[in-house]
Amino acid sequence: MRSPTRREFLKSSVTAACAASLGGGPLANSLVAGAAFKAPASPPTLSIKKGVWYEMLPAKLSAADRFKLAKDVGFEVAQVPTEPDESKAEEIKKAAEAANIRIDSVMNMDHWKYPLSSSDRAVVEKSLAGMRTSLRNAKLWGCDAVLLVPAVVNPQTSYRDAWTRSQKEIRTLIPLAEELKVFIAIEEVWNKFLLSPLEMAKYISEFQSPWIKAWFDVGNVLLYGYPQDWIHTLGNSIVKVHVKDFKRKENGYAWVNLGDGDVDWAAVRQAFADIGYSGSAVTELEGGDEAYLRDVVKRFDRLVNGRG
Repeated sequence: MRSPTRREFLKSSVTAACAASLGGGPLANSLVAGAAFKAPASPPTLSIKKGVWYEMLPAKLSAADRFKLAKDVGFEVAQVPTEPDESKAEEIKKAAEAANIRIDSVMNMDHWKYPLSSSDRAVVEKSLAGMRTSLRNAKLWGCDAVLLVPAVVNPQTSYRDAWTRSQKEIRTLIPLAEELKVFIAIEEVWNKFLLSPLEMAKYISEFQSPWIKAWFDVGNVLLYGYPQDWIHTLGNSIVKVHVKDFKRKENGYAWVNLGDGDVDWAAVRQAFADIGYSGSAVTELEGGDEAYLRDVVKRFDRLVNGRG
């Protein structure tokens, strides 16, 4: 239960007084009933852009055909992995333009194998090089964010070291991000790091840079938290979003299609509405054929945007 607000208390007191003066008849009863009734708020409908992770598109197709399929089934934007080969990067750019689908973000591919939190300088340098390539890919492709998993906590790397080492290295990337006008978007994954929304908000705020933002993944936090709580806490630091669903089972868990898991999509949608989020959300699910991808788009419209 919650305590009534002063406004609610005054309203109910006035209503009760009116009812008493009317002698408790039908009109009085209707006043009391009217005071108790509160019309439910209409669920929000949003206009978050539907995105697809490139690897969900059939690998047997060319880049041009993958992007065309994404556009045909209803996706509006795509997230693409880092591409160090300049000629292939140009091919991806042309393929997306031909399909009239925007590359919305880059998935940095070196942060797991070469974490910025490593004590090995050679590993860190490889990680930094991968991020520089990703930032330049983003500039080439016309997108505004690169996803970065900032650190990994493991038996060799303490939580404190993961925090301080990764922040130190990310700060060296900020001048390039600012020059290219590309956000570095920090994501929480199952890396034993940034385990609460308060921690993640603090980690990002300590950079004191507009070019360091949050990449929020709806499914990743479900194991030990509530997506809607993370959304409210991170607020306008969220620049990009991943959507997927997660099902707890007696003997473990499973990643499932949107709507088949434990995500409270109505609460997530309301949270996005509360913070005014209107960017993109990239589906990060298993790949599939055209029929499957069309179904994912329909689920996105219904669950994420509240339409259909």
